[in-house]
Formats: sequence, structure tokens, C-alpha cells
Amino acid sequence: MTTNTIIPFEATHPGTLIRDELEVRDDITQTELATLLGVKPSFLNEIIRGKRPVTADISILLEKALGIPADYWMRFQSQYEIDTARAKEKNKSKLKLIDIWNTVSLYVPVKEFKKKGYLGNELSSNIAIIQDIYDVQSLEELEYKYKDKKFAFFKKSTKLQVDDKNMIAWIALVEYDARKKLTNSFEFDKLPQLKKELQEIFYNNVDIIISVEEVLTQYGVKFVLVDKLEKTPIDGYSFWSENNPVIALTLRHSRIDNFAFTVLHELGHIALHLAQNKEGKFLDLTEMDENETEHAANTYAQDALISRECWEDMKLNYTPFTDEKIYEFSVEYRIHPAIILGRICFESSDYVRKTNIDKKIY
Repeated sequence: MTTNTIIPFEATHPGTLIRDELEVRDDITQTELATLLGVKPSFLNEIIRGKRPVTADISILLEKALGIPADYWMRFQSQYEIDTARAKEKNKSKLKLIDIWNTVSLYVPVKEFKKKGYLGNELSSNIAIIQDIYDVQSLEELEYKYKDKKFAFFKKSTKLQVDDKNMIAWIALVEYDARKKLTNSFEFDKLPQLKKELQEIFYNNVDIIISVEEVLTQYGVKFVLVDKLEKTPIDGYSFWSENNPVIALTLRHSRIDNFAFTVLHELGHIALHLAQNKEGKFLDLTEMDENETEHAANTYAQDALISRECWEDMKLNYTPFTDEKIYEFSVEYRIHPAIILGRICFESSDYVRKTNIDKKIY
């Protein structure tokens, strides 16, 4: 059986009881009590102020003078000493926690975490939560993981305004959420059917976030949404979590075309790159240089949203690209008009064209 010991904020010295007794009694003063005890008034004053202990000899004298048993005074003194020792130990623990927290703050954006509700006001609990989120057991491991991810992900993105601490925190939150998610088993040969179902969801654009998560879960892909932190220009992130691939998004741009493209871009990484390397991690940043890997994922997403045959038909038979033509093509091929418009804007590098097409996510 375990006993929960409550450590008082401040230990109570038995001198406090002597003071209280003198305050309520009319028959004796502090000077008179000192005389009865055979000590100087200054000596007794030091006991009352907690500067001297109540010894066995003094406890016997107090018993005679005040009628309070000597063993009570000794228990009181003993408890005071125990409480004092425990309070000191508690303070040592607090100081150690503060040292740990100061180190944690070098690698973790604690203000952002508190603002988003991940952390509370208890240091020990917050440290445990951060260890869980970052999947580490020690400060050394946290420091290593921070430096390792910083080198791996951000050495190629120096032109972006990036807060390394926030970027790594976002990745940690995504991986933390992914570890907790349950989903079906994943099979690569079912990706073509998954793409078809996603395209239909994008076309309908009804409860799209929920619908996308449901269909990805059905096919064994974990889907994670984590709001961006300050100076984290992330669109998406794909990686392997235990036995399942993960697609993570920030929804920085709440538009159906951007959302659909990013989902399929990350699905492209799963199909083309994570299939061969389950240790791979693909973080997609805004305005990141397009290397061979990113180009392949971009092409995969582009062709999945609008096939090459469909796009050729669009260019041949649906020009000029007015809203009316876009809607006509949309109905014919069951592709959301905002996705078509997004492709037109990309191909023409014209992102300010006037249109009444609704791009919102519903």
C-alpha cells in the first residue's frame, strides 16, 4: 500500500504553538514563562521565532509550565524537522525541473505549444508531454533529434523565412498524432482505386476533410492535419509511421485546388518513393526548389487530378478558358472547376485572372 505524503509549503515550528498559547492565556506572559522554564527571555523568544529547537529538556519544562505533554512537543519538533527536510528536497526537485525546462525551451517553442493547448502549468507534466510528443527519453536525445532534423530538412531551404524550432515542432506534432492513429492495413496495389475515390470526393467538395480522412483510413493511409506554426511554410509531409504511410497537411491555403493537389502530391511520394524506402521523409515547403523527387510527385498529382488525355481535350475543345467552358469541362469529366482553374493558372502563370469559380473547401 502506498501513502501519499502532502509536503507543506512551509514547515511549522513548535514555537508557533508556544506563541499561540501565550496569546490566549491571561495567566502567564512570555517573560513569566521564561522564568518558569529557567531560561533567558531572549532564549525563549528564539524558540518562539523558530530559531531554536524544542529539546527534550525544554519539552519536559513546557509540560510542567503549560500542561501540554512533553511527547507532544517532541512529536511537533520531529514533524517540523521532517517537513523542513522534505521542503528542501522539494525545492531541489523544483530547481532541477527549472533547469530541465530552460534546456527544453532551447529546442521547443513552448509558447506556441501552450497557446495551442498542448501544455499546462505543471512543469513536470509539461516535460513528460514534450518527451512524448518528440518521442525522446532525455535532454540529450531531444538535442540530437533537433539537430538531426534541422540538418536533414532545412539545409536546402535557406531562401525561405523559416523558424527551425517551429518547423521541427510541427514535424514532431505530426509524428506524435500519427503514432496515435489507428487505420486499416495498407496495400500499394490499391492506390489506383484510392485515387479515383479521392477525385470523386474533390469533385463533390462536401465535408471534404472528413471524407478524405475516412477514405484514406479505409485504404490504410494515416491522415493528419496540424495547423502551421509561425514561420513554417509547410504544405505537406509524407512518411512511414509503423506499418502505414502518413499524409500530413497544414491547410495554409484553404482552397480546394491546393488541398487536392497537396493530398495527391503526398500520395505520389508514397507511391513513388516510400514504396522503396520506408525510412524516407518528404517535407514539402512553399517555393522549395523542384528536384527530381519533387518533380515526380508534382507530375503524379497533376496527372491524377487531370489526366493528360483530359487536358489535351481541354486545350483543343474548351477554349477560350472562360468560367462557362470550365464548368462544362468539369461536368464532363467530374473534376472540380476550381481544380481546372488552378491548372489553367499554373500553365499560364496567371494567378490573378478574374473568375466567379468558388475555390473554398466545404
